[in-house]
Amino acid sequence: MSLLGVKLTWHFALHMSACDPKRTCPLPVGLLTATMTPSELRRRTLRRREFITLGGAAIAWPFAARAQTVQLRRVVVLMGTANDAEAAARATALKEGLQKLGWILGRNIQIDYRFAAGNAEQMSAYASEAVASQPDLLLAQTNPALKALQKATNSLPIVFLQVSEPIGEGFVKSLAHPGGNATGFTNFESEIGGKWLRTLKDVAPVVKTIGFIFNPETSAHVQFLEAAQATSAALDLKVVPLGVHSVAEVEPIVTGFAAEPNGGMIVSPHPITRGKLIIDLAARYRLPTIYPFAFHARDGGLVSYGVDQVDQFRRAAIYVDRILKGEKPAALPVQEPTKYELVINLKTAKALGLSVPPPLIALADEVIE
Repeated sequence: MSLLGVKLTWHFALHMSACDPKRTCPLPVGLLTATMTPSELRRRTLRRREFITLGGAAIAWPFAARAQTVQLRRVVVLMGTANDAEAAARATALKEGLQKLGWILGRNIQIDYRFAAGNAEQMSAYASEAVASQPDLLLAQTNPALKALQKATNSLPIVFLQVSEPIGEGFVKSLAHPGGNATGFTNFESEIGGKWLRTLKDVAPVVKTIGFIFNPETSAHVQFLEAAQATSAALDLKVVPLGVHSVAEVEPIVTGFAAEPNGGMIVSPHPITRGKLIIDLAARYRLPTIYPFAFHARDGGLVSYGVDQVDQFRRAAIYVDRILKGEKPAALPVQEPTKYELVINLKTAKALGLSVPPPLIALADEVIE
């Protein structure tokens, strides 16, 4: 029998006759008491009372314990991206982080996932559905997912992940004191645009014109673009904005940009830019390209530089735990990235005719041969 996470084992034995040949036959009770001294008789009476009291407690305890029930807390996760291998890795990291804090799936916590895969209409529908179900906590992955949830509720607590520029987007009042009903983990600082530009130039010195793929409706992307433009003059590079609003717009825009001589590309993080489409287009048009996440480089992209997404989900378990135990999102500071990954795909570099400098290879967290 399992109760409150404790395994209880009940042992039973067949009743044995008082004069069973396998045991010593006791004296009849009347004879036994008649031969006792008064003090021995008092001790026997006290022991019998203790047994009755303890026995009563032992019998009553299981019934009282059965009456106790473990409260199953429910969390709904709205993923802005698709249900793929990366999503599975993040879900596993969250589950493992929660387990270390005593939250066991199916026992005291239930987690439901919804995957919008960059579809804005689907995102809004899932957000409304999640809020209507009145969970104990909401998790939002990506800016569009958080935007949809905050539009649907200003009271249910939200922990967000992989969100860029939460102050500029209006999600929180400040990093130290978020206010409202949301807190969580940021993706990138605005300066990342300049870092992507420098890294791409180091990997592919031949580039002269950089197409910056971004979603114009995401204010963080605009800041990434501005940071890249501010850095471009010092590197003697030209940055060309390539705004996309849907996956359908990606191929025509990249194809048009490919006519630029000595071109390269920077890809901003967004569900629209997540799949292999841009990786395949970059290979087709021989465009050295830098991506925001490690899985891009593992899938064939030239180079990636960005936060460790799986680590963020593992760390998010701490905020889930604290909020479920009564703390308010408004009082929990927004956490900035602590771990960045540089991943270089030398196979792709070779296909593009690039020779990556050894010092840069030495700095990489992962090198794909």
